[in-house]
Amino acid sequence: MDAPLEDAAPAWRACTVSTTLEVIGGRWKAVILFHLLHGMRRFNELQRELGSVTQRVLTMQLRELEADGIVERTVYAEVPPRVEYRLTPFGESLKPVLLSLRDWGERHRSEVAALRA
Repeated sequence: MDAPLEDAAPAWRACTVSTTLEVIGGRWKAVILFHLLHGMRRFNELQRELGSVTQRVLTMQLRELEADGIVERTVYAEVPPRVEYRLTPFGESLKPVLLSLRDWGERHRSEVAALRA
């Protein structure tokens, strides 16, 4: 008889690359984190900087990053409410990873564009 699915270890526990991608994987998370490397951002600032992300998707991605201890959310009791996001010290530990992703993109952007043309 097969073991229940709950007993199976998630892939991110077995592979260190999967662990990283579990936290920063997805269409928007790494880009959000890259913008937060430059300091605190308000929700609307992030949405403007990311361009085509919807409010719903940005909210979901930020909540997941907050749940993983990567992003800190601060709500100010103002009208209208002001919400700010910043990297936690744990989130700051991703800086070398994000900068490496940026550098690779800078080196290979034209190749990727040519392959996808």
